[in-house]
Amino acid sequence: MLQDIAPYVYHNEYHPCAPEPEDYLLIYQQQQILLRTDGSSFIIPKISELPAAFRRQPETFQYLFSIDEYRFFLGTEQQAAFLEDYSFQPIRVLRNAHPAHLAFAGITGMQLSHWYDTHRYCGKCRTPMVHSDRERMVYCPECHTIEYPKICPAVIVGILNGDRILLSTYAGRDVKSYALIAGFAEIGETIEGTVRREVMEEVGLRVKNLRFYKSQPWSFSDSLLMGFFCEVDGDDEIHLDHNELATAGWFTRDEIDLDEYDISLTREMIMKFKKNEIPF
Repeated sequence: MLQDIAPYVYHNEYHPCAPEPEDYLLIYQQQQILLRTDGSSFIIPKISELPAAFRRQPETFQYLFSIDEYRFFLGTEQQAAFLEDYSFQPIRVLRNAHPAHLAFAGITGMQLSHWYDTHRYCGKCRTPMVHSDRERMVYCPECHTIEYPKICPAVIVGILNGDRILLSTYAGRDVKSYALIAGFAEIGETIEGTVRREVMEEVGLRVKNLRFYKSQPWSFSDSLLMGFFCEVDGDDEIHLDHNELATAGWFTRDEIDLDEYDISLTREMIMKFKKNEIPF
């Protein structure tokens, strides 16, 4: 999956430091990232490629995280104008790109970039926020409001019905690949409650025997996804929420035709069912 970058190790401990020439520079523009691409491979710019005037201004670089000895800093669109060999590309080009550890860095950095960009000012008193030098946090020097990076808990649900699994396609999307039922947790709700509610809302089914499978960070939507398998409880007739889903149906293993390789928890769970390898 996306976060599986072994033998590389992701270090998200916050240790702000001065940038070095060989450190990587992550620059974003809305849902795009500055890259140089070559087929399925890509290159992320390094700080050494910037004019010397920028390199003498360390305060313009925001430390993000490290992968092994490689450090990643957040840059600016002004800096991007001086990197002529690079161009802004849709962030989703990194979904299956190589090297995988740099793709993970580019996707994860976007989540932090968006958080920093939307927390420049205090939401309570509108004072400019200040970056902490001790932890990944911004705070207001006037009213002392503190903000940490946003993470949205969400569920992915594989609903089993004997030797069949429920697959769906989303409404309003050009890409019609099959998916599992999914949704975000609501205020005051347990994650198990989220599973039951989302399944009932989207396909009108009751479920039982919830079993946690695996989690996955998903920076495209600021999410932490939690995957569950469960069983249909009673009536298996699907009542579709057409606002959320275009189609939904029960599929046997032989009826599933998907490429095995993908970075998503959804695809891995579907393939576990198809290969009869669900670990419980």
